[in-house]
Amino acid sequence: MTSAPAIELRTFTELDAARGDLLDVYAEVRAPLLHLPNYAVTAFGERLDRHGSEPGFEAVLAYEGTHPVGYAYANRIEDGDRYWQRTSPPPAEQYTSQPAMALKEIGVRPGWRGTGVARRIHDELLADRSEPHVTLMVNEAAGDGKVHALYRSWGYQDIGYSQPSPASPRLTVMIRRIR
Repeated sequence: MTSAPAIELRTFTELDAARGDLLDVYAEVRAPLLHLPNYAVTAFGERLDRHGSEPGFEAVLAYEGTHPVGYAYANRIEDGDRYWQRTSPPPAEQYTSQPAMALKEIGVRPGWRGTGVARRIHDELLADRSEPHVTLMVNEAAGDGKVHALYRSWGYQDIGYSQPSPASPRLTVMIRRIR
């Protein structure tokens, strides 16, 4: 890892204030995949709008000056949420008996990868959450398995699989305690 650049982390609880920067960073982060229907900027925008209207929405963006370089966003899910309904095998009650934080997206522009920015964004997003657990879904093929391994190094463990939409690849569902 190279040294961390001087960045400012900004937290948003209203999507409108961050939407443009989220779309901008997403388009560069996912550039190699944008030709796939599930990764198209329009598909991401639709998911973002839905997630931004759900309970507990929060986004953290990293800025170098005025330039957004990375982001993560999440919302709260509860037992019976479509997130858990699509998870197979069904998650253990210890994860669904209380609300959980669902980390929906995290991404860092290529020039800032390997600098610790993603971890700083992630940790800031979790810092003031009240939920006991955070869950995420990862494509095991992302980065030739490096992304999955990174989440494991951050304390996440595999608990199942999900295919959120017909256009989505099968994803591994991971979880960890927030504190």
